[in-house]
Amino acid sequence: MSTVLVGIIMGSDSDLPVMKAAADVLESFDISFELTVVSAHRTPMRMVEYASQAASRGLKVIIAGAGGAAHLPGMVASLTPLPVIGVPIKSSNSIDGWDSVLSILQMPGGIPVATVALNGAKNAGLLAASIIGAFDPITGAKVAAYKKGMETDVLKKVEKLKGEGWKNGFDD
Repeated sequence: MSTVLVGIIMGSDSDLPVMKAAADVLESFDISFELTVVSAHRTPMRMVEYASQAASRGLKVIIAGAGGAAHLPGMVASLTPLPVIGVPIKSSNSIDGWDSVLSILQMPGGIPVATVALNGAKNAGLLAASIIGAFDPITGAKVAAYKKGMETDVLKKVEKLKGEGWKNGFDD
């Protein structure tokens, strides 16, 4: 079995519908990952163990999703030398998601957390793939091809708009 490179963690199993997008992206790039629940508030010792052992287990990046108070990404970042990507999640107890966004975004100097958009797990997966791709040429080529594919898709839509006009809209 290949070494797991990315850890995807979330504060609750209710975050899985959002965090699944990160797993889908990593899977599409053939990047090995693990996905589990690690709650900063309900399982603090599990969080400490997970974060402090992540690098020695071979992980290269951690994606941490959390809603509400959203302490998980920052606490994990304080315990590991690895890059941590925070995914703020609009949860049932959230204030339109802003509490999660600000909790993850407003980290103190010295404890960085790369923060993606609210419910932006897809971008977290892409950022993790880019980080891995910076050191792995095969993954880097896959990320470049993905971006080139997006460019091609947009240019096709430009041509369709030119040919059919704006009234016909787009079919994605």
